[in-house]
Amino acid sequence: MISNFFEIFILSMIQGVSEFLPISSASHLIVASNIYEFKNQSLLIDISLHLGSLLAILFYFKEDIFNLKKNINLFYKIAIGTIPLIFFGFLLYSTDLIHQLRNIKVIAWTTLFFGILIYIADKNKFLKKIDSDFNIKSILIIGFFQVLALIPGVSRAGITITAGRILGFDRVDSAKISFYLSIPALLGASALGIKDLFKENIEFNFLILIGIFLSFLFSLITIKFFLEFLKKFSLNVFVVYRIFLATVLFYIIYF
Repeated sequence: MISNFFEIFILSMIQGVSEFLPISSASHLIVASNIYEFKNQSLLIDISLHLGSLLAILFYFKEDIFNLKKNINLFYKIAIGTIPLIFFGFLLYSTDLIHQLRNIKVIAWTTLFFGILIYIADKNKFLKKIDSDFNIKSILIIGFFQVLALIPGVSRAGITITAGRILGFDRVDSAKISFYLSIPALLGASALGIKDLFKENIEFNFLILIGIFLSFLFSLITIKFFLEFLKKFSLNVFVVYRIFLATVLFYIIYF
């Protein structure tokens, strides 16, 4: 009982924090799995954790998301920005290439390389605002960058924030765009999981509800903290952290 709760707590924390920070969930799951052997990391648990993160982002941005009349253009832009991810995601999953990319060496190198890319992009000056410059062209560019997140270790939040910074949006606006794009991404991840779930004989249990709640809680805290953090500080701390994380992964690979 206690060990089950501990596992769900750790998995929920990894999901809730790494989903919205530019640090890569795949890298953390590998490190955590080398420290502790998880017994409850099932497909149903994965779906519940993604659902918790989805509910958190919907709750935090409820005024923007559920005011359909006021923000109809935002919906259109999110939908358009998601098209590249759907197209290339379908190609990768249908050809099984996505599973071939899921190995520790790929994750280690992408964690390092895209961490350095965050550092370079974050040096860009703020020229654009989400209220006036967030157009179809910019969302499509960010959407194509988001495709790279299909490669394990890249970090969906990391690459979309990087794209926003390259285009000249400030850190907070880049994070908001990333959060908006996370909604269809999390919906898609949950839908794929539910599709595969029908192929397995899995029973619902209380750990699912705990996973949803804890993932929601960690995600909500992370979103609020990250937006406040970006008002005062650069992304350098996440760059340093990714370099450290990549070093740990290289140690696991070669030593």
